[in-house]
Amino acid sequence: MKLGITGCGMIVHDLFNFIHDVEGVELEAMASIPAEYEKVQELAKANHVKKTYECYEDMLADNDVDVIYLGVPNHLHYAMCKQALEAGKHVICEKPFTSHIKELEELNQLAKEKELMLLEAISTQYLPNVLKIKEMLDEVGNVKIITANYSQYSSRYNAFKEGNILPAFDYTKSGGALMDLNIYNIHFMVALFGEPQKVQYQANIEKGIDTSGIMTLDYGSFKAVLIGAKDCKAPISTNIQGDKGCINITTPANNLRGFKLLRNDGTEEEMNLQGDTHRMYYEFVEFVKIIENKDYQRVEEMMKKSLIAMTIATKARQSAGVVFTADENL
Repeated sequence: MKLGITGCGMIVHDLFNFIHDVEGVELEAMASIPAEYEKVQELAKANHVKKTYECYEDMLADNDVDVIYLGVPNHLHYAMCKQALEAGKHVICEKPFTSHIKELEELNQLAKEKELMLLEAISTQYLPNVLKIKEMLDEVGNVKIITANYSQYSSRYNAFKEGNILPAFDYTKSGGALMDLNIYNIHFMVALFGEPQKVQYQANIEKGIDTSGIMTLDYGSFKAVLIGAKDCKAPISTNIQGDKGCINITTPANNLRGFKLLRNDGTEEEMNLQGDTHRMYYEFVEFVKIIENKDYQRVEEMMKKSLIAMTIATKARQSAGVVFTADENL
């Protein structure tokens, strides 16, 4: 997998913390906007990336690059994915895949037409602990209630209150608590239970963006409450409650470092299959396998999950009245 990396923000710095440990990845090139080119050059040099480009389009024209990784702000995902696909590149795009479900449906169709692979970089779907929880769901009996709280006070919120609006709090850049934090809770639910029957989102909205909010998912026989907050904090906690016991998690759904099975008879079992491995490692190991083996069936399987997650996110935003600039182009 000859990788071309776009962006130089926090998520790209995270990528470099583990990517050298993933077999089958060649760091072929990096690109960014002209204003950030110096940062890209420094990052590339420090992490042994072969080439740098001041222009994204120039990297797309590089025949040595076969896969594009997009670690750019949310509102750029759709357009940059489309450019890469039209240039004949496979694409790994950071979460949230797009701003709206219609954008993702269009990209999925384009990827199929061009026989290219389009994947969402969403750690939750690939974590061994999440997959183990899915195996163990029968242990809690019939699921009744699920609560997931990912509340993390953002230093950017202070700037936001003072009028300095950064991308994480900017509706023109598809930001907000839902797309930044609660999207992980959504993917956790989709990984375990698939698509809900109903979606509702009640949000605290300031300057047109959700700074925090409570989402309810109705799965018929059980209900889920998902909380994502950037304007306040609380102990991170997820509980899957059934009539035979409970699975208790005290780390966020994007890394999920272990869990406890608490049975009604008083017995407990604690598990962690991940150790200290970087949360993004597992997804990239899988991406290499998928792309090298041309496993389009696996691509379709993961795309179905991404489509469900983006459908939930879009319905939630609409129910709360959160409108992105990207919505105006649909």
